[in-house]
Amino acid sequence: MGTDRLVRRRSDAIAAVAGFAVLVACGLIARSGTVGAAERSVFEAINGLPEGLEPVMHQAQFLGVLAIGPLVALVALAFRRYRLAVAAALVTLFKLVGESIVWKVVHRERPGVTEPNAIVRGGTATEGVSFVSGHVVLVTGLAWVITPYLRGRSRIIPWLVVALVGFARMYLGAHNPLDVLGGLALGVAIGAVANLLVKVPVSGAGAEEPGREAPAPSSGRSDGGP
Repeated sequence: MGTDRLVRRRSDAIAAVAGFAVLVACGLIARSGTVGAAERSVFEAINGLPEGLEPVMHQAQFLGVLAIGPLVALVALAFRRYRLAVAAALVTLFKLVGESIVWKVVHRERPGVTEPNAIVRGGTATEGVSFVSGHVVLVTGLAWVITPYLRGRSRIIPWLVVALVGFARMYLGAHNPLDVLGGLALGVAIGAVANLLVKVPVSGAGAEEPGREAPAPSSGRSDGGP
């Protein structure tokens, strides 16, 4: 990665604004404390899947516990990815602060209270504030800061983890779909802010540099002819 440069990307600034906007939109809906028909249909479709998925989903949800943030930071340090380590630490901190603020503003109970047919599995809490999903916030924020350090198809791996954790939390009866979507939005926002603070590596061959256009391609001729 000797040709990589460190930049603050426009895409992170846009993602931060978009993430907060989606979070606010979801929060305004969830703030009523009720679950609409469309959201309930999605929840029941996932929550009502066969019981045989429970062991896998119970383990999958642990990919979003708080300890994963420091673990990612330690792995990044081991590989001398110091900026990634800082970004992972920031995501963990922002997750704690962000979700605590949201929980004070939006009060919606877990599916065990809001969903009449909820199936609660694996010792999942049936009461307490549900919006947003802290598991999804953390894993999404980490996915956002990790992705710039990956290449090719490996970039999809963190996002498969995000999808798995969000799916698991609904299947286990811990969260409704808007809780997961709001957590995804907040996670993207805090991951993007972390990237803006520490900068990210981009390839020198096609690097995105704010305020600067890429040079026009050369025709390959040096004689000035058409």
